[in-house]
Amino acid sequence: MDQPLLANVAAAIAILIPSLYLALVFLSPPPIITRPSEKTYRSHTSPTPRPLPSLTDKGTLDLSVIIPAYNETARLPAMLATTIAHLASTSRTHELLIVDDGSSDGTAARALTLAAQHPATDIRVVTLEKNLGKGGAVRHGMLHARGQRLLMVDADGASRFEDLEALWKAMDSLAPENEPAVVVGSRAHLVKTEAVVKRSPLRNILMYGLHTILRIVGVGHIRDTQCGFKLFTRRAAQQIFPAQHLATWIFDVELLLLAKQLGIPVAEVPVEWHEVAGSKLNVVKDSLQMLRDLLVLRGNQLVGRWKVTP
Repeated sequence: MDQPLLANVAAAIAILIPSLYLALVFLSPPPIITRPSEKTYRSHTSPTPRPLPSLTDKGTLDLSVIIPAYNETARLPAMLATTIAHLASTSRTHELLIVDDGSSDGTAARALTLAAQHPATDIRVVTLEKNLGKGGAVRHGMLHARGQRLLMVDADGASRFEDLEALWKAMDSLAPENEPAVVVGSRAHLVKTEAVVKRSPLRNILMYGLHTILRIVGVGHIRDTQCGFKLFTRRAAQQIFPAQHLATWIFDVELLLLAKQLGIPVAEVPVEWHEVAGSKLNVVKDSLQMLRDLLVLRGNQLVGRWKVTP
């Protein structure tokens, strides 16, 4: 290779690398900021805001259920009824932490009304001033939960809440002393059933494409990264959620990558699931956003901008 060509290649690389780094910085989300009002909660016994506890505190309950909710006045009542009925059949001490992600339909007020209808259940409602995205709402709830184990679950009721018992049993085996561990619900066994077959062809194509990309970025060992039914021990949550950067749909992948990097074991358990009308997911737009965020995630991890330490 002659010297002029080598010089041109070197010059191109010298321009390309800083340009890619600047693009990465530009595309990366800003730090998630918690406003003073978001550090408080309301309940049926306390309409006046009270301060939230911290994940760094010692756990005082068996289970915290984190429910991110964005414009969920229609779907939240049925989901809460099922959740409360199952928890009442167990002996575990528990709380429900509903995080209103900047809704415009009165979700927080509806949640408080529902809390008053179930006075025996400890239901706390947190209102975020601005919409962060599902990942941001889950992160906020996790950072202020009191449970020794913390469950994230969607407000639509698509996952069968009774399957918590399968996750709990798996966690008992994986972390009998509540050491750092994660158990995720999985819909992988439903791929050839009506629950998935009835989806639009476009949604299924994008789903398979996402799974291919996930294998490339390093979480191919998890067959279903996106199921909104995941159980964490407190010690796992204390390491994972403070290091979370993404607030968008792909945040589940970041959580699983963080667990992998921290050496935290992850188990996958089959759960029942059904499609529920009213999804906020825009298949094409949000799939493109997921791809962008995956590239941003891996890029920041590879160049060391986003670091995590045990």
